Amino acid sequence: MKASVDPEICIGCTLCTQTCPGVFKMKDGKSIAYKNPVPDAFKEACKNAAQECPASAIMIEE
Repeated sequence: MKASVDPEICIGCTLCTQTCPGVFKMKDGKSIAYKNPVPDAFKEACKNAAQECPASAIMIEE
């Protein structure tokens, strides 16, 4: 599974970094997915972060 964040859509709310800090971190005021492929231990939290993103900026590729 791979995660990515569209920087044009991301509003920098940090919700994903709080929900899944093992995959997402902030860079220049926007979130980035820094760990790909997503480790098994973080898959559920990563999916939750994508669902909770208020801007729908996170893409998950199975």
